[in-house]
Amino acid sequence: MSTAVVQLASLSNGKSLWYFTRATGLVALVLLTVSVVMGIAAAIGWATERWPRFLSQRVHRDVSLFCVGFVTLHVVSTVSDGYVPIGVASAFVPFLTPYRPIWIGLGAVALDLLLAVMLTSALRRHIGYSSWRFVHWLAYLCWPIAVLHSLGSGSDSSLPFVLGLDALCGAAVLAAVACRLVTGRTLPLRRRVVAATSSIVVALAIVVFAAVGPLRPGWSHRAGASRTAPTSHPEAIAAASTTRASTVTESASQ
Repeated sequence: MSTAVVQLASLSNGKSLWYFTRATGLVALVLLTVSVVMGIAAAIGWATERWPRFLSQRVHRDVSLFCVGFVTLHVVSTVSDGYVPIGVASAFVPFLTPYRPIWIGLGAVALDLLLAVMLTSALRRHIGYSSWRFVHWLAYLCWPIAVLHSLGSGSDSSLPFVLGLDALCGAAVLAAVACRLVTGRTLPLRRRVVAATSSIVVALAIVVFAAVGPLRPGWSHRAGASRTAPTSHPEAIAAASTTRASTVTESASQ
């Protein structure tokens, strides 16, 4: 037992916990994407001989629970890291932390929306179908907010692997939404047009934000990163490298 405590203590003071935080965040985003896609598949009644309709509903539920589990690990490891002043309250109260307040705050908003969806799903029989359905639509809003949080708060957002993962998640959700709008005959045409337009606008906004924000040099400081962190921390290394790249670019332009 004492050995495990020592190992955990050394982990929190090193780089491993930071990598764990980023990994759990990315896995949570993938699981949230799968949950949204499976939720849409269940809503439109998609099924085959090998994949009955009830299986989509079951996978949707199980993946959602896994997503909440990884989000919990992500929050606990972030708070335990101690690299930046992110407390437990900051995980639930948006824009409370001084470190990248907007982008960490969006993570808190996404978490609150996810918890609202899960809680109302558990209380569906008591709150009624209409109330449950209204809150459940927040899952569509939770996903783009989580993507913005991932892009804005992560110093590894510009890595090809992370960008590729974000692109795959975005393509999967857009394809599922498009399928929902095309096959959703019960939805009024006006509502489908508004939903399609909103989806395109949100997707373009995320792409533009990534291009002018996290993918440009110096994003760590512009986003509100800490300047008093240990230089051996991966976040500090990334911030320093982007600052040097920004300086070189500005010097070359002059």
